[in-house]
Amino acid sequence: MGRVTDDVATRPRATPSRVRMTGKQRREQLLDVGRALFAERGYDGTSIEEISARAGVSKPVVYEHFGGKEGLYAVVVDREMELLLDRITTALGSAAHPRVILERAALALLDYIEMSTDGFRILVRDSPVAHSTGGFASLISDAASQVEHILAAQFKARGFATKHAPMYAQMLVGMVALTGQWWLEVRSPKKADVAAHLVNLAWNGLSGLEHKPRLTAD
Repeated sequence: MGRVTDDVATRPRATPSRVRMTGKQRREQLLDVGRALFAERGYDGTSIEEISARAGVSKPVVYEHFGGKEGLYAVVVDREMELLLDRITTALGSAAHPRVILERAALALLDYIEMSTDGFRILVRDSPVAHSTGGFASLISDAASQVEHILAAQFKARGFATKHAPMYAQMLVGMVALTGQWWLEVRSPKKADVAAHLVNLAWNGLSGLEHKPRLTAD
């Protein structure tokens, strides 16, 4: 009886089995890992080896889900674009005074930068893949297309040529997006103050700048 006890005591303990992820869970994990690495090191500075190592999987698993680094990057960019454009579109779709709409759109972008810093860093990076699958230029273009009809309506109401609305939309969105890119690094002044000054310039123009602009919306 004692021998049996001794044998059991000296028998190697079983290693706890690792919890197996579903395919969907693994895909989401790889997206999170890739997003963090792309934001930190850029597309060119990130390798499949690093992605798989940080995720704790083999390289074939990454290829199985995304076909490679470019496929993973494209999905990350598409998700960030969708998230940001959804925020901007929601702000622009409100039935409010045009100045309030502009304020909400500026705040929507700055909110996204504050809450999804890694995502915005990825969007504004200049990489070969960004030119073909998305990125900053595409962001500005897509957001501007959301603004065109609002500007066109305002132009028409004031007797201006609506054909210029697309051009003004590019100007407006480009100004806000580039300011957001600058604010991403400096984080000063406060978000509401940055939005107020953006709207001050966009709404009043240089000739009508207010000395101490404030947001009118709640």
